[in-house]
Amino acid sequence: MLDVRRLRLLSDLDRLGTIAAVAAVHSYTPSAVSQQLAALEREAGVALLRRSGRRVTFTAAGQVLVRHAAAVLAALEETTAALAAARSGPAGEVRIGAFPTAMRTLLPPALVALGRDHPALELSVSELDPAAVPAALRDRRLDVGLLHDYDVVPAATDPALESVELLDETVYLASATAVPDLAATRDVPWILGRPGTLCHEVALRVCRGAGFEPRARHHIDDFDAVLALVAAGQGVALVPQLALNPDPGVRILPAPTRRRTRAGYRRGAADHPAVAAVVTALRAST
Repeated sequence: MLDVRRLRLLSDLDRLGTIAAVAAVHSYTPSAVSQQLAALEREAGVALLRRSGRRVTFTAAGQVLVRHAAAVLAALEETTAALAAARSGPAGEVRIGAFPTAMRTLLPPALVALGRDHPALELSVSELDPAAVPAALRDRRLDVGLLHDYDVVPAATDPALESVELLDETVYLASATAVPDLAATRDVPWILGRPGTLCHEVALRVCRGAGFEPRARHHIDDFDAVLALVAAGQGVALVPQLALNPDPGVRILPAPTRRRTRAGYRRGAADHPAVAAVVTALRAST
């Protein structure tokens, strides 16, 4: 019989790439992870990993087991959800991760509704960049996480997760003075997200689609700060509809991209009463 906890370690090794990274996620030592994976190999009766110094790669059998491990872990989530539904209604701790604009707009009415309709839920909210949400869900640090992507930068499929769409919104070009179109900002300073963030990549792709490279003056992630700088004439920026405020010093023009916000959770957890209650409340708040 294969140990489920060891299957999870194998799945995490496939995702993270190194035993050291798996150890860090689970607060184990690398030696302890190696011992657990060696025990899994004994259970499987076949070599799963090739070791060369500190590096490991998957054997053909290891690759097969990784693929099946995803289905096993999803089935366990589904079983847990079914047992929770049989026991009671929505109850217990639910850990929610959300990005800043959602924390200010979508989440407050959802939390009010959940507190009113499901008082047995213990809701815990953490601010988290959407790029970090998939790993937090897989590592069981979150139960529900808000994700987003853009049509110019679609999200990669994660076999361990499922999601439902909450919002499809317009993205706007924000400026202090009216501009006729995106191409007119070719020689204007831009306010971009920090390099490496999704917002930064989206702005690059949108501008390149219009035939130019944006001339970055500032790198800011907080949309309130971005809009304040736009109003002060410090540059133009792309801002999603959810983050707009009624500042009279900012003009807006629809940009050629849209942002999609989704509620994500582990595959198999959709029917868990607590997860389903949170997702229902979030959908009602959009």
